[in-house]
Amino acid sequence: MRKVLVVVDMQKDFIDGSLGTKEAQAIVGPVLDKMRSYRRQDIYVTRDTHGADYLDTAEGKKLPVVHCVKGTEGWALHPGVEALAEPSRIVDKPTFGSLGLMEDLARENEAEALEIELVGLCTDICVVSNALLLKAAMPETKISVDASCCAGVTPQSHEAALTTMRMCQIDVMGD
Repeated sequence: MRKVLVVVDMQKDFIDGSLGTKEAQAIVGPVLDKMRSYRRQDIYVTRDTHGADYLDTAEGKKLPVVHCVKGTEGWALHPGVEALAEPSRIVDKPTFGSLGLMEDLARENEAEALEIELVGLCTDICVVSNALLLKAAMPETKISVDASCCAGVTPQSHEAALTTMRMCQIDVMGD
């Protein structure tokens, strides 16, 4: 069984930029350590990607904080994450969950059984969204989240997302 790591949105704006938190900053080292424990070709990295019109989008109207605009400093992956990522495995996503990532991993899972682990930001938005998409597409596949390598918008919403994932039969480790 091949083990795959999905590193969600480890970008400047979520770490120490417009939406950054001390909890997000604290997981950078553990995420890099986790990435080093996987083969480079088995690591997928997502990148939240918005346009200059972000504030006019449905998301922008509910979260009116400009972030992760393509090509800006805030959109960039953490340098350590980028250095450990295979460029062909970086997935730009315009919303919380990536249908493209789900489809790619589901195809790979048909060819060779996978175990999929997720880490990154934010537990309560993009990590949970991607974990649930993956579980819906591959209900018999082991999907896990390392809570020690995730951070939410708040510690309370981080815990709520972990509870939601447990209830949906996603294994939560490291908490």
